[in-house]
Amino acid sequence: MSNSPSSSPGPMEKSIREKLTAILQPTSITITNDSWQHRHHAAMRDQEVSNGETHFSVQIVSNAFEKKATIQRHRMIYSALSEEFAQGLHSLSLKTRTEAEARAAAANVS
Repeated sequence: MSNSPSSSPGPMEKSIREKLTAILQPTSITITNDSWQHRHHAAMRDQEVSNGETHFSVQIVSNAFEKKATIQRHRMIYSALSEEFAQGLHSLSLKTRTEAEARAAAANVS
């Protein structure tokens, strides 16, 4: 296990991407494996499940989030990934937007 981010997605990351893509049909999805930043935690050192893939950041743009509060969006994702949590996924940092919200955010940056 290295002390830096992995360049190729592991099985947990692939599973997250496949499930979220199938369920939410996103126009954009970015998944970052942050597990390497948490390997020093005692609970993570002992974790052999999930090939060391325990912490992820997910940025996802999907119209499936229309008219849903942030907590509802997050529950959709956590529900979709319940099997992954049972297999050792420990933490998700989520940024969820609709296409309109993503466009508005991009316009504010310009």
